[in-house]
Amino acid sequence: MKNFLSILVLSVFFIGCTASKTAKNDLAISNPIETSLSLVNITTDKVPVVINPGRFTTQTEIYRLPRVVQGTYSVSNFGKYVENFRAFDYKGNEVETTKIDDNSWSISNASQVDKITYEVNDTFDTESSGGIGGDNPFSPAGTNIEPTNYVLNLHGFIGYFDTLKNSQYKLDVTAPTSFKRSSAIQELQSTVSADGSTTTTTYFAPRYFDITDNPMFYGDLDVEEFIVGDIKIVLSVYSPNKVHTAAALKESMFTMMQAQKKYLGAINTTPRYDIFLYLSDGKEGSPKGNGALEHHTSTVVVLPEISPIEGLAKSMVDVVAHEFFHIVSPLSVHSEDVHYFDYNQPTFSKHLWMYEGVTEYFAQHFQVFEGLITEDDFFATLMTKIQTSMGMDDTMSFTTMSENVLDQPYASNYYNVYQKGALIGMCIDILMREESNGQRSMLSLMKELSGKYGKNKPFNDDTIIDEITQMTYPSIGEFLNKHVVGTTPINYSEFFEKVGLEFTEANIKTNFIQNDGVLIFSPNTISGTIEFSEAVAQNSFWNDNGVLPGDAIKTVNGTTLSFVNAQQVFTDMYMWSPGTKIKVVLDRNGEEVIIDRELTQSYTLGKKLVPNSNATTGQVSLREAWLKG
Repeated sequence: MKNFLSILVLSVFFIGCTASKTAKNDLAISNPIETSLSLVNITTDKVPVVINPGRFTTQTEIYRLPRVVQGTYSVSNFGKYVENFRAFDYKGNEVETTKIDDNSWSISNASQVDKITYEVNDTFDTESSGGIGGDNPFSPAGTNIEPTNYVLNLHGFIGYFDTLKNSQYKLDVTAPTSFKRSSAIQELQSTVSADGSTTTTTYFAPRYFDITDNPMFYGDLDVEEFIVGDIKIVLSVYSPNKVHTAAALKESMFTMMQAQKKYLGAINTTPRYDIFLYLSDGKEGSPKGNGALEHHTSTVVVLPEISPIEGLAKSMVDVVAHEFFHIVSPLSVHSEDVHYFDYNQPTFSKHLWMYEGVTEYFAQHFQVFEGLITEDDFFATLMTKIQTSMGMDDTMSFTTMSENVLDQPYASNYYNVYQKGALIGMCIDILMREESNGQRSMLSLMKELSGKYGKNKPFNDDTIIDEITQMTYPSIGEFLNKHVVGTTPINYSEFFEKVGLEFTEANIKTNFIQNDGVLIFSPNTISGTIEFSEAVAQNSFWNDNGVLPGDAIKTVNGTTLSFVNAQQVFTDMYMWSPGTKIKVVLDRNGEEVIIDRELTQSYTLGKKLVPNSNATTGQVSLREAWLKG
């Protein structure tokens, strides 16, 4: 999707830059910002960074690392991980700098500055047992520095000057020659040291956005490449204990992305797509937040190493599919808030229902549409999303929540973009197909919007719903204004009726922390413990293994459970799959009870979505168009 210049053109460009600098044209505004990272001169787990901006004509400059990065909806404060920030003049003397806040430094006498140096700590080491949230960046947006692996989300190492936001960047990364490396960013050249021990690779970024948009993996990686259509897929896996390999995941990734490519058609034109998978072993210093962060031509994924290969492959399908579909939105269809993103004081678009919700819908819908899963599996996913969304504020305006996502009570409802947001996409999809006799869909609408706008032309946040209404049907505008802008909950039965489906009571698959969307744990504030509730009797796995209401959870796979880390522990448990080996220690009235075994599928009694035997021919036909095309 990026229209990169060729290496030859860029080589000529940089030769020209060198010549012009010799001719005194060394102004910062006229040349790329030259940056370098050293992965060989690591001291106390810190990467040294050098920034050479060229010559300033101003007396004061502000240098910043991002407070917030795109694709995340929380504060990360990457400047907190910077130490020993210093500026030097052309004679090697130190120039005065002042730290303004967590992420910003003011540089005095900037016209005398030759370079800036500092050291960067990684974020993985600082993640609390609570994992996601708090003061820690979301793991897939974070950084890792260890002898055998470097997760280089570059926004954690390289910043920007307020006056040079549109400048080009030249980046040198020096690493042991033995390291494998992977990134979708434009590579110019590699130079091996005289003794052959280190290699310096030079990269080019047209602007700071491309620095933040192109993560890198370096180290002891397992790498597989394969072709899907006209896209080269590069799968890089770091498994610290060599539990999993890229080869073991290659087939499932190929099958998934081949189906995605077919589903999307010509909308994706990137020649290369990188998948970076970091498998966390759960030890101190390892990331605690599972998930992924999208980029135009890559995604960074963090998942637990303990997962069996079948469960890991399934998680990768769900997670990577979601991130890959972001090439539609917000990467190709987005508002001005996204396009002109302010890394220090960002404003947020009203349309997370589109960016995250519709993306999540595509990530689930394509699987049934392309025959990767059964209709029953797809219906079960929809039911889980309905039940989970009902546990959140179902009357909250999605556009209001989206625009104020960093603030409460909206921040705590952000997770609903993956639940109700996906269901919003489903409802629009059904309406589009109904209005057009099966000829148009949610996907065709997004393709039309992509053609109208694209990655270089943002839409207006306040008028996009009116534009969508004009491009489609009055019913679409009515739905969006009532259920997305407005506060009226969606009656999903009305939409399922259109496609000949109905709800029924039956035994359904469930996970290991919920029954049909209802948690099976509750806190005991008196004892300070978390206990299984009465609902555990309806969860077949725990019930069959003798767990009783009131049993307090002491440890889960060696991790002591507390109120502080409960969110992360239950997130990990939510991702458990049959075949995973687990050990849970319980306290039953002072007596220790141990559940040490391999997981089997758990079931509970709940609502199930099934075809209506009395559906009309028209309803069945619309369902066929929706699920099979």
